[in-house]
Amino acid sequence: MARAVTERAKRARKQEKLRSHNYYDYSLLILVMFIVAFGLVMIYSSSSYTAQTSSRYNNDAAFFLKRQAACAIIGIITMLVISKINYRLLLRRMPVIRITYASFLYIVACILQIVVLFAGVNLNGAKRWLKIGPLQLQPSEITKVAVIVFTAYIIYLAPRMMDTARGYIKVMIFMAVPIALVGKENMSTAIVLFLVATGVCFVASRRKLFYVGAFVAGTLLGGLYIILGAGFRAERINIWLNVETHEMGFQILQGLYAIASGGLFGTGLGESMQKLGFIPESYNDMIFSIVCEELGLCGAIIVVLLFIMLLWRIFTVAINAPDLFGSLLCVGVLAHIAVQVIINIAVVTNSIPSTGIPLPFISYGGTSVVILLAEMGMVLSVSNQIKGY
Repeated sequence: MARAVTERAKRARKQEKLRSHNYYDYSLLILVMFIVAFGLVMIYSSSSYTAQTSSRYNNDAAFFLKRQAACAIIGIITMLVISKINYRLLLRRMPVIRITYASFLYIVACILQIVVLFAGVNLNGAKRWLKIGPLQLQPSEITKVAVIVFTAYIIYLAPRMMDTARGYIKVMIFMAVPIALVGKENMSTAIVLFLVATGVCFVASRRKLFYVGAFVAGTLLGGLYIILGAGFRAERINIWLNVETHEMGFQILQGLYAIASGGLFGTGLGESMQKLGFIPESYNDMIFSIVCEELGLCGAIIVVLLFIMLLWRIFTVAINAPDLFGSLLCVGVLAHIAVQVIINIAVVTNSIPSTGIPLPFISYGGTSVVILLAEMGMVLSVSNQIKGY
């Protein structure tokens, strides 16, 4: 009898220990690392010809790979550090200026966007980068994190207000500042920010119909702005509708050729023909077309499935988060990745007009991969606070 009581006591202590144990989503971590590694492989495959045939890149076939790998290492370290910091730190007040870390991030992002308008480096006709010594920083990537964090913070302070149109409008008044500043030079990223903020509000609200109407209205207003606004935006619509005959549709058309030539199983890794100067900067936004050409339809499906698995893991952390703020942080990251994947693939397949949205973790871009990995660090931080999951 005494032995049975002792055994039950041991099982109870073991169960209590399991309940108090913090969960850490290693499956999410491994999945992220795998996608980043795959991105490095595809960047080398799609950029090696351009790099080794240009003195601008020191005729080094691994030029872009080395730079992306360095940023990926910085991003992975950042992700691991952030994952071990309690995400609730963002709700605390800073010691000197007495504002929350979430508010401070929002202010810094807005300041950087103002600075880039006046002191930004002009590349390809747009001021989107700040040059700090040998490094180039794209403030709009930092703004993505700020929008996710600050939207979650505002809703966390008054969650019931999201059940009304007035609550959504209040949130978007705050978001209008960074979105407008980003939209001054990069309308595509501004659209992503709007969709991410709206997505977080949608999930936080118990009344969904209003957001459907807001999305339709926003789409119509955006379409009118493109048609009636700057000429180059309306020109993108014209290119999209006449990609085969328009002289500016060359890149998209070559991307479609790459997808078609890949067939079911592809031409083989490193065997792309379109990367040999036919698709300009194929390692950037058009890298998915090289994936389709070299790995075929099967490879493209696997890439999409990897992203679906990634989003599912983030969703799992979100629904098990210990509080509303953590859940909304995960929703924001999920919306950010999902929106960029959908837009990038839609552009490459000419399903929508061309925009400058990279494929997360895979397209070349140092700031982008560091910020995305930092966002994944936030999700892992939330998972690390889940008890006994």
